[in-house]
Amino acid sequence: MRHIWVFLGCSLFLLNISKAQTPQKSTPSDIYHAVQKLNFLGTALYVAAHPDDENTRLISYLSNNVHARTGYLSLTRGDGGQNLIGPELRELLGVLRTQELLAARRVDGGEQFFTRANDFGYSKHPKETLEIWNKEAILGDVVTAIREFKPDVIINRFDHRNPGTTHGHHTSSAMLSIEAFDLANDPNAFPNRLTATELWQPRRLFFNTSWWFYGSEEAFDKADKSKMINMDVGTYYPNLGMSNNEIASLASSQHLCQGFGRLSSRGSQPEYIELLKGDLPKIQTDLFEGINTSWSRITGGDKIAALLTPIEDNFNFKNPYEHLPQLVEAYKLLQTVKNEHWKKIKSNELKSIITAVTGLHLEAISKTAYANPGESVTIAIEVVNRSPVSITLESVEIANEKSDSAAVLLANNTLMQQNINLTIPLETNYTSPYWLIEKGSLGTYKVADMSLIGKPETPRAFNAIFKLNINGTIIPISKPVVYKYAKPDKGEIYQPFEIVPEATARFNDKVIIFSDDTPKEIPVTIKAHADNLSGTVQFCFDKAWSVENDTKSFTIAKKGDEQTLYFTLTPPPTENESYISPIVRINGKMITKELVTIDYDHVPMQTILLPSEAKTVRLDIKKAGEHIGYIMGAGDEMPTSLEQMGYIVHLVNPSDISEGFLDKYDAVVLGIRAYNVVDELKFKQRYILVYVEQGGNVIVQYNTANRLSLINI
Repeated sequence: MRHIWVFLGCSLFLLNISKAQTPQKSTPSDIYHAVQKLNFLGTALYVAAHPDDENTRLISYLSNNVHARTGYLSLTRGDGGQNLIGPELRELLGVLRTQELLAARRVDGGEQFFTRANDFGYSKHPKETLEIWNKEAILGDVVTAIREFKPDVIINRFDHRNPGTTHGHHTSSAMLSIEAFDLANDPNAFPNRLTATELWQPRRLFFNTSWWFYGSEEAFDKADKSKMINMDVGTYYPNLGMSNNEIASLASSQHLCQGFGRLSSRGSQPEYIELLKGDLPKIQTDLFEGINTSWSRITGGDKIAALLTPIEDNFNFKNPYEHLPQLVEAYKLLQTVKNEHWKKIKSNELKSIITAVTGLHLEAISKTAYANPGESVTIAIEVVNRSPVSITLESVEIANEKSDSAAVLLANNTLMQQNINLTIPLETNYTSPYWLIEKGSLGTYKVADMSLIGKPETPRAFNAIFKLNINGTIIPISKPVVYKYAKPDKGEIYQPFEIVPEATARFNDKVIIFSDDTPKEIPVTIKAHADNLSGTVQFCFDKAWSVENDTKSFTIAKKGDEQTLYFTLTPPPTENESYISPIVRINGKMITKELVTIDYDHVPMQTILLPSEAKTVRLDIKKAGEHIGYIMGAGDEMPTSLEQMGYIVHLVNPSDISEGFLDKYDAVVLGIRAYNVVDELKFKQRYILVYVEQGGNVIVQYNTANRLSLINI
């Protein structure tokens, strides 16, 4: 597979839909849009069970029309779904779907959160779901998310009142939200989690209803709507050049592994939310009615509003930097307020706006894509002030390492470069999704560091702190250390700077099937992540199995190179299931991980460290037939398993299928989601049916009914 590099631009600005790794750029319209959000102090939280459950129309409307800070709490990462675009399943699919959610939020302007709940697959009833999830743990995660995010309003995607009529995960998400609404302000509820947060009581709780929940549009038309808010979320944003529905379609289309790529929609779009708890707004088109969302919400906010409101009212689209004195003064005043929650949020927003209006380019670029603990790397610092405003770079610091240069006055549009020599501390953690570091249960991920629970991904290991002096005020701006390079066919590419072990090891196949007691050569591939590596690999196996020479040496000269060692594994004489794993030993260090990478254009590259292991299965297989014709589906690795059973597998190109073409095969197997992803199959179905009518054997694997590529014949 490939390598993990994750870069998320820290810009607040909407619709910079370029490569996921590339830093976002902002236009004057983007900056003005951010100023509008800056002057709104209200928060909404949307709650559902899985990635792609969220209503992107409503999230986008709240973020871009209401200008509220809007979050989506997905209880799971979607680990139990299928994959339309690649081979990733289970925990790897959860990593991919996490990144697709983050990509959607970059489009619709929302923020993303999770609990530790594991999507273990379809569940018929919330009672089953909550037992497998460990209700107390996941309820605590929801309560903590509310206490930390501090939403004024919460909106459930699903109805808590219909257990057993839909996916148990869906109903459970609503039930937990209902319970957490009150517990978030209860000092006796999860008191051990109050050390890093505080009590919070949301004002209102809604259910995002529609005609679909009533069975028909006619039934919904007749329903009592006295407790419902009706919003037209199809509004058009002239400054953005797009309608809310277009933004929402682009956001939901980021869920490509679930087949959610879709056409954009435009025009008026009603959206209904039903009040479940709290007071009903007097204006039944405004879910924030009666909630103070102005700067006067915080003590000292009126003085800040006096500086920022005129910027919104009289924004200079031609020269946005002319607003810098007021922005800097507002930032200075904000540092004196006692409300730490809003201070942190609005300080970050102001920093992004200040960076944007001055056209500040701030980068910390590693000379290498990854490093090991203890290794030294050179970080190139680049700073450009693309405005006539006087700005001084006081210092740049990365993990207590500073550049040697003194304070520098940043001349207009002049590149300033410095270097920082960074030694990676030996205690630095490897780059990997935090929820996969320890083995969890069927229903719940295990996370040792409670402060990470809820975060969409692991915080970056190293950030550069640029201390800027603007009008006598020191403003620290943080940027992640990145790696960038150029490819002839793609141009400039950004990757995060990663921390990895000196070496990792992997098996080619995750399941190895023995149809009898004949030994097999098992390859173990060692990949070097440092130069001049030498060590040993010990092949670990169950006592029922045997291995000839279980320890072998390796030597690899260059970082990035690989070496494959072969071990002869003999199965037991009777049926057995077990696991094998390699232990890599280098200079007294023991490494038991493999490096897995996920690389698609619509999300940042991902690096995951997982336990290196494979399942070995000894079966007494009574094999019938010899030749199998296989039509590949999405992320399909089944042919390898069939070959391990002793079959000769022939990959069939659907365009070659014609009358009598399939007759030479003892069976024909269609891969996972073949009818969803191979459009040509709808024209070849008649030949497959004739093959069956004449006695042929056809096996069709999982497909989704609503995306079948079939025609009536």
